[in-house]
Amino acid sequence: DGSSFTVTWVGDGTGVSMVVTKWMMDVASLSSSLIGADYGKSFHDISHLINNTFIRKEFGLLAGPGNSQQVSCLITSVHAGKHSVEADRRGELFLKRTEDLGKTFTTVAHSIFSFGYVGGFLFTSVMETLVRHTHTDFYSVLDGDEDMIFMHVDNPGGTESYFGTVYTSDDRGILYSKSLERHLFGGEGKSDFTNVTSMRGVYLTNVLEEDGRIRTVISFNRGGEWKLLNKPQNVECGEDSRNDCNLHIHGEHSRYNGITPMLPLSDPTAVGLVIAHGSVGDSISSTRPDVYVSEDGGYKWRGSLRGPHHYSILDAGGLVVAVEAHPIDGQINTIKFSTDEGQCWKVYNFTEQPIFFAGLTSEPGTKTMNISVWGYRPEDDHQPMWVVVTIDFQSLLTRECGNQDYVQWLAHATEGGDLATEGCVLGYKEIFRRLRKLSVCRNGRDYVVSRQKSPCPCTREDYRCDYGYYRHENSSECMRQLDTTDHALKVCLNGEEEELRTSGYRKIPSDKCEGGFTPLSRKETVNRHCGNSSQPPTASPYSETPVSVTCACASASSCVGFL
Repeated sequence: DGSSFTVTWVGDGTGVSMVVTKWMMDVASLSSSLIGADYGKSFHDISHLINNTFIRKEFGLLAGPGNSQQVSCLITSVHAGKHSVEADRRGELFLKRTEDLGKTFTTVAHSIFSFGYVGGFLFTSVMETLVRHTHTDFYSVLDGDEDMIFMHVDNPGGTESYFGTVYTSDDRGILYSKSLERHLFGGEGKSDFTNVTSMRGVYLTNVLEEDGRIRTVISFNRGGEWKLLNKPQNVECGEDSRNDCNLHIHGEHSRYNGITPMLPLSDPTAVGLVIAHGSVGDSISSTRPDVYVSEDGGYKWRGSLRGPHHYSILDAGGLVVAVEAHPIDGQINTIKFSTDEGQCWKVYNFTEQPIFFAGLTSEPGTKTMNISVWGYRPEDDHQPMWVVVTIDFQSLLTRECGNQDYVQWLAHATEGGDLATEGCVLGYKEIFRRLRKLSVCRNGRDYVVSRQKSPCPCTREDYRCDYGYYRHENSSECMRQLDTTDHALKVCLNGEEEELRTSGYRKIPSDKCEGGFTPLSRKETVNRHCGNSSQPPTASPYSETPVSVTCACASASSCVGFL
């Protein structure tokens, strides 16, 4: 009966869910907590465990990333709540680390404005003041893994330009090369940059063209090359865009502005599957979007559902569910489900009393067959009551899948490609074992993605252009920039200066190619003291050269760096 409501599934296969109701709609909210251990059939109150505290509105309730049966509650005492908020805004926070589940902490850094953990990299944005000159640039860490990161740097001229440049790092996160220009990044600090986790090396985002159009581009090789999306197979283009027609995906900007209710969705266990809201034409449209599905990681798309929906992937992609986002009367009582990756949909009525929809959530991962639909409905006294309905689809998919239900599938394969290099991305091929479209069965909790890897010979496509070089249009060859007087790059690391010499190519991090094209490169360490041994210096990111940065923040949240 609180003014806001949060549902989080914890554990994997345990049926445990946790509910938090909040009493005040601000940064910190006085909370009551409930926990259920039988897939939402009953709950009991555990509010006494967090007595006299606030649970934060953002990131207040999180299942453990390493152990989903542990739950972390980010709480603030009643008396210290407003003090801590002001410190957050001023950048006076401390970044601390614990190795014993919160019993003791070690301070890592101070004067923190924000921080984030991406792949194998930990980033902090630090508030600094320089005596002589202050120059403000806006950075955002878009995504990353153990080998590299993507970073957005705003276009020179202030925050009102709404676009910038995407850079990719080396495997140390120190040197950056240009990947994409005119990357859309709105004044509200929202980015549409998306990692398609169901297919290795695939990312999509939106760019702001010089004429003001917003268009979606996709990369299948970790930002090495970007291209427009193909038109969906079952959707026709309008007369005004017949000669310039592509699919454009709605991302964080559209969700922030209320155009779409969800971001693009993918998962590593559902190989190749991507679900997203989009529009077809010469640019993205602000009108009512539809739901589109790709089964091959973004190469081909098809229209799947009319109008905006909330959707979720279950049973490792063997089951997809969706709920209409904006029904005519505002209430829902049905859920749609598909066993063939969104080609055909069926409808199930899950309640006799319709509810105003608030959320769709499932257990951690996508191997579950349970989905919880939650919302509220007015009671006889006209007061809203929160309702959670958990649907178990095991009664629908009763048969376990067998060997006859799977087929072999080569990822990144395109029609008419060279057989020797077909499917070669980042230096190797992958053949997956995927569920047949017509097989109505369940993968089950024991399902493991099966893949066969084989290396590919190196080509220029396995390399990015290094310092002082650029890739000429419609060519894979890296050309020397005429305006660079010296093609040796000096980098200051840990107090010593390293001099890097290159023939123009830098291998993409995590690329596994063998033999074939192999450019020459050389690294020399110059015994000369430089900078601060505890922190590398920064360089301007607006040149064509790689840059070294010390400020970033996590998950598309802008922060301020001072050079």
